[in-house]
Amino acid sequence: MSLVTTFRVGNLTCHALEGGVQRLDGGAMFGVVPKELWNRRIEADGRNRIPLALRCLLIEHPDGPVLVDTGIGNKESEKFCDLYGIDNEGVHGPTRLDDALNEVGLTARDVRWVVNTHLHFDHAGGNTVVPPGGGPEDEPCVAFPEATYVVQEGDLAFGLRTNERTAGSYFPKNFAPVTDADRWKLVSGDAEILPGVRAILTPGHVPHHQSILIEDGGEKACFLADLVPTTAHLSLPWIMGYDLEPLVTLESKRRLLTQAEEESWLLVFEHDPEHALGRVVRKGKSFGFQALAG
Repeated sequence: MSLVTTFRVGNLTCHALEGGVQRLDGGAMFGVVPKELWNRRIEADGRNRIPLALRCLLIEHPDGPVLVDTGIGNKESEKFCDLYGIDNEGVHGPTRLDDALNEVGLTARDVRWVVNTHLHFDHAGGNTVVPPGGGPEDEPCVAFPEATYVVQEGDLAFGLRTNERTAGSYFPKNFAPVTDADRWKLVSGDAEILPGVRAILTPGHVPHHQSILIEDGGEKACFLADLVPTTAHLSLPWIMGYDLEPLVTLESKRRLLTQAEEESWLLVFEHDPEHALGRVVRKGKSFGFQALAG
């Protein structure tokens, strides 16, 4: 089974890369939405967990391959992987993301830009890696040795000031080695990362969350990340319990999805277990999912 879904945005070739699966509590993923409703969309297992993709995005860019988010990586303990239902082990490399890169003819060393939407462990865990033969207690190193890493300056600062609520998601081992290697390019707010690749600040899940807009030849695609983690979350009030500022998420969703619907953006869903790509359509006062033709 292929780990890659390829599409084009103008002259830019892009690939949605399957980096494995995690399983998180369905109630936490849907917040105040009753289980009777969300369980129809993504069915929970016996531990009330739903399957979630660990999908990343690769952009073939003239300035070198750009990887958006990096999955969970290979540094977590067996207990941690059982708790979160993580299945991301690779066959040809440390993780399934390495296998997906291999499928498009690349290795981690070929990647020139790594863009993190934010630094939670399931989005930035693959930033760093335990070398072959190592274990969870070994010191990690940068996983993409030729890459410049990009994140919102505010999110890096936020991840360094954890509290009882945020410490379970921000792990310094996923970003401190990048700092030590002096590989960060920090942006602030909406910003052009490379020609045709733009950060859009979409706060709510965390205060400095960003989605990534790709634009070329009059076409646009957006990697939504945790603003809209699955197609079910296109409905405006369906917001994760994990979000630190849910009412801010609501307005970020309203703003971005309104523009996406008006301009017919292609959307890339990081966590949807079935749909990598699609479009958004108006559904009453809210929004719904439209699968791509064919």
